[in-house]
Parts: sequence; structure tokens; C-alpha cells
Amino acid sequence: MKHEGWEWVAALGVRLDEDALERLERFEHLLSEWAIPMGMIAPLDASRLRHRHIADSLRAAPLLPGFGTVCDLGSGAGLPGLVLAIVRPDLRWVLIEVRRNRATFLQEAASDMDNVTVYPRRVETFRQRVDTCTARAFGSAATSWAAAERLLVPAGSLIYWAGSSFDPSSDLPKGVSARFSRTSALARSGPLVIMTRQ
Repeated sequence: MKHEGWEWVAALGVRLDEDALERLERFEHLLSEWAIPMGMIAPLDASRLRHRHIADSLRAAPLLPGFGTVCDLGSGAGLPGLVLAIVRPDLRWVLIEVRRNRATFLQEAASDMDNVTVYPRRVETFRQRVDTCTARAFGSAATSWAAAERLLVPAGSLIYWAGSSFDPSSDLPKGVSARFSRTSALARSGPLVIMTRQ
């Protein structure tokens, strides 16, 4: 089966096999048919789901650990958590989403994925330790780090989607070490900030 319109993926440093491409296309359809009408994604993004949301999520794939559990904070419509779980089925994924309609959508979207668990409660009630957290549109860098730090194993990291106006000198929380990943293929996006404890 020929999959059109995914040529840009190589520029993100991501390789997609046939199964991942099929799953991403099915998920893109779910976003269009369900997530937009349910108000999880703006209607204006209908024609650019793949580039604005799926590509933006995929740029974290090369930064993920080689093993372990990843927790997506405030997963919403599964961006980035479900997208990354599709391309990294070797990792265990926990998608935390307190809003009932979004958690139900995630459960339906991930119903045939045995590497994904949806946790439909507040982040503060989650008790498991994880290797990595992801945060895209969850909150500020400080808010995201405060939520992630409690969950991370000692050497764990948070991958944070920073906005284009992100200023490390003022926006980075205290007590973290950070490195930055910029993707030239998505020049308008802010950096991914990989935070760990100092």
C-alpha cells in the first residue's frame, strides 16, 4: 500500500514502517472525525493536522529513551503521546488525561495498542515512577517540570515542547539541567527542552 505525503518524516530523523504509517493515518482520521468536532483541536487545523500536530509530535521520537515507561502529561487528543506510542511500540506509555471526553477518546484510539494505558485522573494522583515524561501544551516549563519531577526516576527526563518565544534565562525552572533540540524541518516551532535534575 502506498502512503502519500509522509516524505518529510526523514528530515525529523524518524523511520516509519508500514504498520506505523497505517496507524498514524488511522489516528489522523480519528482526529479529523472525532477530536475536531469534540473541540480538542481547533477547526482551523483540520487541513494541517499532519504537519501542525503529528509532525510536531514526531520530532521528539529521536530523543526518547531506549527502554522503559513514558508518561504523557495532559495527553488531550494524544498529541504527542499517542503519536509517539505508535512509532515506539517498544516503550510502555501512560497517557494522563483528567477530562472525561478526552480520556474516552484516547481509550478508543488506543484500544488495539497493548503498549498504552490511559490514566483518566489528575496528574497529582498518579503514583508510578517513569523514565521519561512528555509535555506539549500542558503548561509552562515550571508547571510541567513540577508535575514531571515527582514522577521521574532519579535519572529521568522531561521532554517539553517550548513555544517560539521561550527564553532559557527566564523560563527554565530552577534546579534543572537542560539541553535543547531544534528541528530545522519545523523552523517555526520552538525548541524541545530536555530537562533533568541537576
